[in-house]
Amino acid sequence: MLKEIFSLDYTKLQIHALVNNVVFVAITVNVLSPAIILSVLWNHSNSQKLIIWYIISFVLGGIRVFVGGRLKKYIEKNSAQKIRFYFISYLFIIATNALLWGILICFGIHYADSTYMFFLMTVLFALIAGSTITLGSVFLAPLIYIIFIVLPMFFVLELYDFDLLHMMEIMLIISFIVLMLKTSYRNKKMLQENQIHVDLLAQYQNITNNSGIVSKTDFKGVIIFINENFCKIYGYTKEELIGQTHSIVRHPDTPQLIFEKMWNTIKNDKKTWNGIIKNRAKNGESYYVSATVSPIFDIKGNIKEYMALSHDITSIMSDKKQLYDYLSINKLSILIMVQIEDYITLENFYDKSTLEKMEFSFGESILSLFPNECNFDKVYYLENGLYACVKSRRDCQQSKEYLEKIIKNFMLNVEKHKIKLDTIEYDISVVCSFSYGALSLYEDVKLGIEKAIENKKRIVYADGLYGYEYEGALKNVETLKTLKVALDDKKVLSYFQPIIDNKTLKVSKYESLVRLLDKNNKILSPYEFLDVAKKGRYYLQITKIVLENSFAILNNIKEGVTINISVLDIESYEIQIIIKNLLKEYKDSAKRVTFELVESEDIKNFDLIIKFITEVKKLGVQIAIDDFGTGYSNFERLLQYQPDILKIDGSLIKNIKSNELSKNIVETIVLFAKKQNIKTVAEFVESEEIYKIVKDMGIDYSQGYAFGKPQELD
Repeated sequence: MLKEIFSLDYTKLQIHALVNNVVFVAITVNVLSPAIILSVLWNHSNSQKLIIWYIISFVLGGIRVFVGGRLKKYIEKNSAQKIRFYFISYLFIIATNALLWGILICFGIHYADSTYMFFLMTVLFALIAGSTITLGSVFLAPLIYIIFIVLPMFFVLELYDFDLLHMMEIMLIISFIVLMLKTSYRNKKMLQENQIHVDLLAQYQNITNNSGIVSKTDFKGVIIFINENFCKIYGYTKEELIGQTHSIVRHPDTPQLIFEKMWNTIKNDKKTWNGIIKNRAKNGESYYVSATVSPIFDIKGNIKEYMALSHDITSIMSDKKQLYDYLSINKLSILIMVQIEDYITLENFYDKSTLEKMEFSFGESILSLFPNECNFDKVYYLENGLYACVKSRRDCQQSKEYLEKIIKNFMLNVEKHKIKLDTIEYDISVVCSFSYGALSLYEDVKLGIEKAIENKKRIVYADGLYGYEYEGALKNVETLKTLKVALDDKKVLSYFQPIIDNKTLKVSKYESLVRLLDKNNKILSPYEFLDVAKKGRYYLQITKIVLENSFAILNNIKEGVTINISVLDIESYEIQIIIKNLLKEYKDSAKRVTFELVESEDIKNFDLIIKFITEVKKLGVQIAIDDFGTGYSNFERLLQYQPDILKIDGSLIKNIKSNELSKNIVETIVLFAKKQNIKTVAEFVESEEIYKIVKDMGIDYSQGYAFGKPQELD
């Protein structure tokens, strides 16, 4: 507490307020006031001593004026070291001045008649009160003053006897001293807090002025202040702008509706408005600014003026954002997107610089390649070879069929068009998507481009596509919720379907198949949730449960178990660890385990797959290739994987009795497998007739509803 009281930690504003009264204090306290006391004491004491006191007091007052002036000078220069030196010096002068006053009052008590005692106490009272007023901005100053003026007086008073009235006055002075010091200390804390806020506000104002575009208008919208950044970006001088309205920088492209909404917000609703405005500089150059406009109120709550703070966002204002702005203002519009076909191929074929030049050149020519019926004003470049043209429905009212005809003509013009870079000509083809409407227009047409590429269509009418995708997304969310509940409630199950030896008709193995029970205990097949699980964060948990269930069943059956393993599983470090731990735990049963590799186009690392196969085969595990004969499986892959079993795809087996091509393919696979000493399994054996066919063809095993559906095993 004492450390805080006697601390020199004061703001420049507080110190400046302390020395600002120096001239007034020096004249009134050190020149005029002593004259009254001297006139009282002149006939009761040594006048020579009084003259010496007066001269010292006068000189000290002059020094105080000088030091105070120097202190103010260094406050303005912000010289911390000099401020501290002169501040301490100034406090020393205050202490010396107070001591002189204390000596003078003690001198008066000693020499003057007792009738003057009340007068001297009153002077002391006034000096204490005056010190808290004139020196109160720095709490330490009145504290030092009071200590040095009071201590000598109380020392002298101890030598005299006083009546009750004088004692009461002394007690009153002491109480007043305590009250004054308490008030002064509270004022000190308040001033410090205020100064902190003032300093912060000054910094905020400085940052805002340096980083933003600031302007103020009166109640009528006439500009009364602008900062340097405003002049710099728009190219006007302050003299040209003051007295004008903001219409001087308004761009004609910015709809009047934006300003109507802004004025309604700030003037009628008395709230802050935020938005993006397109403005125009003196030289005609366009700028996009992110603007915040707010009303400024007087103490009665009436709007006094308006203040606007803007930031130039032109450099980061993409065509996509500008397109969004257009669609948000023009609720009902026609939007056409044009995508350079096979853009990824072009990226791989041409260097970045050449491709950028091609994109720019094509973008510049799009408007000229479009028929003139809709007269588009601008091409929006949306990156990666994607462009857009938009028009308000009010200005272009053609039907869907007519728009499609326009786009076909545009595509014919593109096919004839040559992009010339230096001496080389390049051909470009495009796919297009279009729609008109108000809701999700951008999303619809963008999705239409994706569908055109995916389905290899030239033109897609995209009305409502986003809505369909949104419904699919909602369904996926529900599936994820079902998955979470099933995992929490342990309702992820393993079903097992028998695989029959075609010679003995006995069960040789069981294929482990995952199932899920929903909240209504309905059994869901993996087709209903597994793809969604792979995109979410539950796939690893499901795979872990399936693996653990599949290995655990080995304790209850004498047959083998086949387990589906995808490329995603093998590439997962966590799943590989689970598999290795289970094989270690069930090492005596490893020979009864078969891993069915489910192939896909997502294989990124063949070496990792081959390494996995090699490691598990060393432990006695067999490898089967699932769905062989279709999809991504091929004979070259067999040479790499060297499997023990081929599972012939069910799409070939179920048509084998009526489709000669399917039968020929299966016969080829069986012949190849026998030569390589690889066992074969026919999937989708749904009837005895199909069973006889596959058995006669030499297929080793059969799997299908003819022999048993997937079910839980005890």
